[in-house]
Amino acid sequence: MKKLDYNGYFFIIPFFLVFITFTIYPILLTFYYSFTSYSGMGDPEFVGLANYTRLITDPYFFRAFYNTMYIWGINFAFQLGIALLLAILFSDIRLKMKGLGFFRAAFYLPNLITIASVALLFSILLGWHHGTINHLLLDLGIISQPINWLNDPTTARWSVALIGAWMWFGHTFIILMAGISGISKDYFEAALIDGANRWQTLTNVTLPLLKPIMLYVLITSLIGGLQIFDLPMLITDGMGAPEGSLNTMVLYLYNQAFRFNNYGYAAAVAYGLFVITVVFSLITFKSMYRKNVKEG
Repeated sequence: MKKLDYNGYFFIIPFFLVFITFTIYPILLTFYYSFTSYSGMGDPEFVGLANYTRLITDPYFFRAFYNTMYIWGINFAFQLGIALLLAILFSDIRLKMKGLGFFRAAFYLPNLITIASVALLFSILLGWHHGTINHLLLDLGIISQPINWLNDPTTARWSVALIGAWMWFGHTFIILMAGISGISKDYFEAALIDGANRWQTLTNVTLPLLKPIMLYVLITSLIGGLQIFDLPMLITDGMGAPEGSLNTMVLYLYNQAFRFNNYGYAAAVAYGLFVITVVFSLITFKSMYRKNVKEG
């Protein structure tokens, strides 16, 4: 038996070696660099809390935080709204909609496209002089002159947010459909027998029982939204143009490290982002949990 136990440890060693090498070691090394001034050349110079002091007074970091939350807020509102509406329609026992498997695959498809392809596609669609969307709006008479979607701070943020919502609403739709499928049909049949209309069924049956799933969607979306990087990076000049409106926290971190070679400060930004993510996730979870307890 002892020999078998040792054999088991032998088989899990490769996983722990990979985990320690590519996860634990980088985390600890980043934490060390956050207390240093390091340009990638030579030896790091210990500077204590100087990087964190700079971080909490850095207006560019707070602007990046604002941009990130602005983009995520629009993204999540549209993503959840569309996904919830579709999930309710497809799960309505009165409508008995067909083709769920096809639509589930179709809605999830944008999530499988590489972000580079998505950025190239929408760069063409949102182009100023030759963009498809501008030509369509001009032909319909909705606008009188082309709009430079990616050169105005407001339209640029909205464009990135809506592209993200288009990419991720299918994933949210599948999760919500799974949550609704887990609700016993007896509740819906009882509501139908009692004469409840669709709105009453939604507000008194579906949404209350779907709250744990929606909390999961909210927290995972928040964590992912705070880390948005690739789309703003690829769809603009990589510096968050126009006027820094697409300079998210992770893009700011990336530029500090790999454009300005300020690895020490970039490491501090990484840990600042980690703390913000944890705090926001805890606040969201606690607020939803307390609300559920009061309602219970």
